[in-house]
Amino acid sequence: MSSAINQIRNIGIIAHIDAGKTTVTERMLYLSGAKHRVGRVDHGTTDTDDDPEEQERGITIFSACVKFPWKQQHINLLDTPGHVDFTAEVERCLRVLDGAVIVFSAREGVEAQSETVWRQADRYEVPRIVFINKLDREGANFEAVVDQIGSRLAAKPVPIQMPVGMGPSHTSDPFRGVVDLIEMKYMEFNPQTEGKQVTIGEVPEDLRDDALVYREQMLEAIYELSDEAMTMAMEEQPLPRELIVATLRKGCLDRQIQPLVCGSALHGIGIQPLLDAVTDFLPSPADRPPVQGVVPGKTNVAPAHALRHPDVDQPFCGLVFKILPAKTGDNYWIRVYSGTLSQNSRVHCPNRDKKENIAQIWQIHASKKERDGQTEHVHAGDICCVIGPRFAITGDTLCDTRQLIELPSITFAEAVLSMAIEPESTADRKKLTEVLEMLKRQDPTFRAVENEETGQTLISGMGELHLEVIQHRLTRDFGMKVKCYKPRVSYRETIAKPASVVGQCNRQMGAQQMFARLDIKIRPLKDASAPVQVFDEVPLDTSLNAEMRAAAIEELRQRAQGGGVLAGFPLSGVRIEVTGGEAHEEGSDPVAFRIAASDAFEKAMQAGQPTLLEPVMRMEINTPENYMGDIVGDLQQRRAIISQSDIRGELTTIVAFAPLKELFGYSSAVRSLSQGRASSSMEPHGFQPAPAEDAEAFMY
Repeated sequence: MSSAINQIRNIGIIAHIDAGKTTVTERMLYLSGAKHRVGRVDHGTTDTDDDPEEQERGITIFSACVKFPWKQQHINLLDTPGHVDFTAEVERCLRVLDGAVIVFSAREGVEAQSETVWRQADRYEVPRIVFINKLDREGANFEAVVDQIGSRLAAKPVPIQMPVGMGPSHTSDPFRGVVDLIEMKYMEFNPQTEGKQVTIGEVPEDLRDDALVYREQMLEAIYELSDEAMTMAMEEQPLPRELIVATLRKGCLDRQIQPLVCGSALHGIGIQPLLDAVTDFLPSPADRPPVQGVVPGKTNVAPAHALRHPDVDQPFCGLVFKILPAKTGDNYWIRVYSGTLSQNSRVHCPNRDKKENIAQIWQIHASKKERDGQTEHVHAGDICCVIGPRFAITGDTLCDTRQLIELPSITFAEAVLSMAIEPESTADRKKLTEVLEMLKRQDPTFRAVENEETGQTLISGMGELHLEVIQHRLTRDFGMKVKCYKPRVSYRETIAKPASVVGQCNRQMGAQQMFARLDIKIRPLKDASAPVQVFDEVPLDTSLNAEMRAAAIEELRQRAQGGGVLAGFPLSGVRIEVTGGEAHEEGSDPVAFRIAASDAFEKAMQAGQPTLLEPVMRMEINTPENYMGDIVGDLQQRRAIISQSDIRGELTTIVAFAPLKELFGYSSAVRSLSQGRASSSMEPHGFQPAPAEDAEAFMY
């Protein structure tokens, strides 16, 4: 953990499900010498998929961190899930990474979750390189995937390699190696050594013309980025390797281009060049701009901005991006942005305004503390696990107690699906509550609320698979016996039209006559999923003093947080303005204005035509042409709107938008309709008004 900051690479492997992220990670570990045998996803022997649920399903569910050396560099690698239900794991990792490797399948190309993770990387301004995997698969198409990355992601991929052959070994021209377009060398990977032995030679004559075409395309991108390279080209001077690499690196760090390499992780082809690309083109922590935050202080004063540079001489500052509950003390995963964090020290958590103890510091391997990995110090730019904090949650800042700073937190998507559970015996009720609290600390997209009237607990998550995994963890990992009920959609409420109303309080309280009148306007926002906004627009020349207005505003906010008037679902997409009112010298106080505000809220919601909103999913279905008609017919029955369809090789891709309510069990249905040959994925898209019969069902 004492590596120089410019020798550290904090990277993530992100992609659509089944693109081969975990296999890429395994090959990196093997070829770097960090492990002696290559793990296989289908055998459940990979380092990063060490949870029983991951091994059974053959997918990544929880992000994992592994550390390994490559040449003179120290790489912290975060392997992330590809399934949309676990997108929070990608979100939290991208928040703390310096660079990313985006993996695409050479057969499927740019898929739905590929677009999602690319947008997430854009949001966090993460430089990235591209790895086109599975070039040994039937139907692989290198050029088509490169074109899709450019057109569908508004990206600028720059291939620095050309594949030699394409497809499985039984074809006439199987995938067997790559041409390095920078060095103009042919690289062949020995399958007998799992790709560890690489033979480098001259480009064969029959490949030379194609390689020169690809190299010229690469050089064209370099000329656009470097005046020096353009001048040398005009003078017909050959570009030195150092200038090519430096220009590609600068373009990557500035997020103008994405260097692109290719291979087959399963057969160990192209992984060493990928590791070289990570060290050559992706940034070290020293290459990233300083993190920005605010100095926490009084709430009625505009916060002062603060910066922390990636330097060990700066005050300590780090971000908690993951928490793994444990009986011996929760494991807090921290990205250190500045300064030095020491064992047996005290730090401050400005989000909770609490002091925290740092009892132990550990290196991480997969999802566990690394054996013999305890250390006394960790420095700026590194990632570690600490034990000792008690109050901080995911997204909180830890910093020097004398130099406070609060970094922007991590924003996670709202849960869209709920399911009721209850313990089989009352004796397990307390234990269930404790376990659910533990799971909530670990997973920021998981919600659990107990209904005191029914005794049931409503758990909410990002989808059916998410809730299924939670259910299995309760029974397998914690030995809980619970009854689970059918999942239900997490609706929201809003209004359909603007309204102006008057709320009143005119009641006798003992010997005193209470009076208050409050005028409010309410209107729907363009974004129906936006949080409720409450504003004080009362003119200054009014009989309402500041205390009365504050009481009214607070009551309106509390009522809005309590949900809508149809069925108490969360309220969203509404703006409420207090525009005026009336107070008497006698009998008008903050309590009276709270009553008037509550009355105004009820009237405004009814006058604004309360509307039930249902979550809508963006779907992407890949199917052979033969099953297109059946799948489209099924989608129409599910109230889906088909947005587009594209032919990609042998498959047709359908993009559609459908209500979540109609999509329970859809993955099984689409497999049945296509005899197992079609696949589907979905992600939350937004909200739309629910059918009238659904709204009426909640009203009676």
